[in-house]
This record gives sequence, C-alpha cells and structure tokens, in this order.
Amino acid sequence: MQFSCEKSILQEAITTASRAVSSKSSIALLEGLLITAEGDGHLTLCGYNMSMGIRANISAMVSKPGSAVLNARLFGDMIRKLPDDVVFVETNDNLLTTVRCGKAVFNLVASDAKEFPQLPEVETSKTPITLPQHMLKSMISQTIFAVSDNETKPVLTGCLFELEGQQLNVAAVDGYRLSVRRETLDSPAEENTKFVVPGTALREVERILTETDEIAEIYPDARHILFRIGDTVLITRLLEGEFLNYRAAIPADASAVITADVRQLITSIERVSLIVSEKLKNPVRMEFDGDLLKLSCITAIGKSYDEYQYSGEVEHLEIGFNNRYLLDALRACPSDTVRISLKGSLNPIVFTPEEGDAFTYLVLPVRLKAE
Repeated sequence: MQFSCEKSILQEAITTASRAVSSKSSIALLEGLLITAEGDGHLTLCGYNMSMGIRANISAMVSKPGSAVLNARLFGDMIRKLPDDVVFVETNDNLLTTVRCGKAVFNLVASDAKEFPQLPEVETSKTPITLPQHMLKSMISQTIFAVSDNETKPVLTGCLFELEGQQLNVAAVDGYRLSVRRETLDSPAEENTKFVVPGTALREVERILTETDEIAEIYPDARHILFRIGDTVLITRLLEGEFLNYRAAIPADASAVITADVRQLITSIERVSLIVSEKLKNPVRMEFDGDLLKLSCITAIGKSYDEYQYSGEVEHLEIGFNNRYLLDALRACPSDTVRISLKGSLNPIVFTPEEGDAFTYLVLPVRLKAE
C-alpha cells in the first residue's frame, strides 16, 4: 500500500474514524484503524469497536492499492505532529509502514488487514430516510440529554425514532424526564417504521453532522442501522426491547398554562442553583403565584432566592425539581419563548412551543420537604 494525502484532510479522517476505536481492548486490532487505499484514488479509514463502526472516505494519490491496520492513537499522534504538508504513507509486504512528511520520518509495524473484523452488512437497496443534516443534528441534540444511563433497561439508553408517512419523531426518556422532537420530512416514508438507536452512537452522529442543508441518509435494518453523512458512514447495532409508551406519560390537560422567556428563566434557575453541587444536592423550590415565580434552594452551605415574572396566571402552587433536569430541558428549547403547562405539585411540568408541536419536554417533580 502506498498513498499520499494532504495532512489536514488525513488528520480529520483519522479523528472521525477513531471515534469508533476501542481505547482499551483485549483484541489489539480493535485499537487500530483499517486503512484501505483503492486504485481509483479513494482512501478509507475505518474504526470498529464491535458495536459501532465509522468509515471515513477521502481522496488521495494512490500509487499502490492495498490495506493495513495501524494503531489509531499512535498514527493519529504522528499525523497531528507533522508539518502542514503532503503526507506519504507506504506499507511493505512485511507490514512495515513508513510515514513521511517534510523532513520527518516515522516507522511503525502494521497489522494484517485480513484479521480486522468486518462491519455488519446493512441493506441499502431500499429508499433511505432523508433529511437535511442540520435538522437531524438538532433533533438529536434536543432529545439526547434525556437518554438513560442505567443499563438495567438497555432500550432506554437510546433514542426512539418513529417514522409515519412524512412525520419523524425522536424521543428519549430516563424515568425522570422525557424529550420529544417532531419534524415533517419532504417526502413520505416507503413504509412506517420505528427503531431505537444507542445514545453513544447518536452522540457520534451528532458530531459528524454539519449545520448545512446537505442531506443525511438513514438506512434502518432488522438489527443494525447505517447513517450516511457526506463521505462518512456510521453503522451501529439497534437496541432491542419495548420502548416506553411516552405518549401516555404526557398529561392530556393542565390546570395552568403560562409563557416564559427561555433565556431569562434559565438565568434565574442558574442563580439559585449556585449552592447546589454533586455533594450538596437539593431540589429547586418553585413557587408559582399569580404571574410571579419565586425560586429558592437550601443546602448545607446556605440559601438562594430569585424571582421571575412570566405571562399568565397560576393559582398558588409549590413544586420542586432537580435543577439540572430543568436546565437541560430549557437549554434544548429551540425557541426564545416556551409554553409551560402545570397541573399540581406531584405532576410533571411540560415545556412546549407557543405554536405547533416541534418539541415536548417533560420533567417529573421532586417531593419537597417542609422548610
């Protein structure tokens, strides 16, 4: 194998593919990148940790087609330290690899590409789910915060994708909060479908996606799913099991509905949360009265208090919340203002847009102790 490539292009591809590489594995090959140079001037770098694989495709000057596996961390460090110039890589029949750029030369031993595990085959003959990259990126970023980190119910460690006609819903729930994003796609689905994608894989998809109108393609299969984003492909296993019926968790009615400025409410919650930490946990007390919200918190190191005026009227209601759960939901809101639905001190708070149904965020309350 022999090829040359601009350092910046090669470095970006290494960074992308390395996100699927195991940092520590009993199988040494899984700590490596499979590099394949093809005669038509294409170079593919592939990382795979047996549950998720990423293939980054770039253009290169290929003098001799071939493939080899190089340690991802070492190869990445080498390329990163090279000058901004053309990088020359050559692997001989004994798998000795030479990396040259300017006056710098590195030699390292590669592994046989034939030993590298194959990525799962995903059916791509069917029409994919297609949507702009910026749309998919926002749908992931605005729901993934509610993914569970509790492995006792693995299906909740991912996001549920539901496609019905032109309607795409993405939902996440961890038992304490719920996030749902909805978008209408340009073209209807070939068939209605639903599947659960691991949160760990979606975080990498989010990183790869851009804020552009370029199209992302999604190919769900029976056990795996493939995301094609520009010249990068990510394949991951799907999570099995019955996802929570999140629609049943959303209250059908409310005793009060108010409107708040998202940024101002975030700032107010952040103020009273300054005395809260991992060691000093206590809920934020929210006292709604008329059009005034009184926020307070008490921990072992002191007290905090702030007020916020919203639009609307609420009969006196005191309710407690985990401050981080509230902030996660509000920070995910893609609008400047938010509609807040309340029902009682033991019922969840629900955030929705003033118009439409692009998102729904639900947070369960925490039982307050008497002050």
